[in-house]
Amino acid sequence: MGKTISSWLMAVLFVTAGINHFLSPKFYLSIMPGYLPWHQELVFISGVAEILGGIGVVFPRTRRLAGWGLVALLIAVFPANIHVALQGLGGSALPAWILWARLPLQFVLIGWVCWTCLARKGPVQPPMDSQDPSADR
Repeated sequence: MGKTISSWLMAVLFVTAGINHFLSPKFYLSIMPGYLPWHQELVFISGVAEILGGIGVVFPRTRRLAGWGLVALLIAVFPANIHVALQGLGGSALPAWILWARLPLQFVLIGWVCWTCLARKGPVQPPMDSQDPSADR
């Protein structure tokens, strides 16, 4: 039951964040490192990825794939978070500590995705017929 609730909360978080890429692209454009090309396209691609990943975690059949996609996305956007922590947000009222707090938050989010989407429910048991028959003696 806990992972079901967790997957729904995760879905709301990632879908909302993904939609925000389209509603407030200026913020995401402001944190893009200069060395990356196609800033606007990358903002929209990451928004779509968050939406699809968020939807995917709700369904058991797609949860694992969505989890791997979200982990990859969280790793991919980490350089932008480092960039904004180091450079700041020009003209923003956000305190620097919030920008730095985003860095460990990425790892918390990755852990949450792994627990919710990638962790097995219990230990994997070998099939009964493949067990060593001499073990019963």
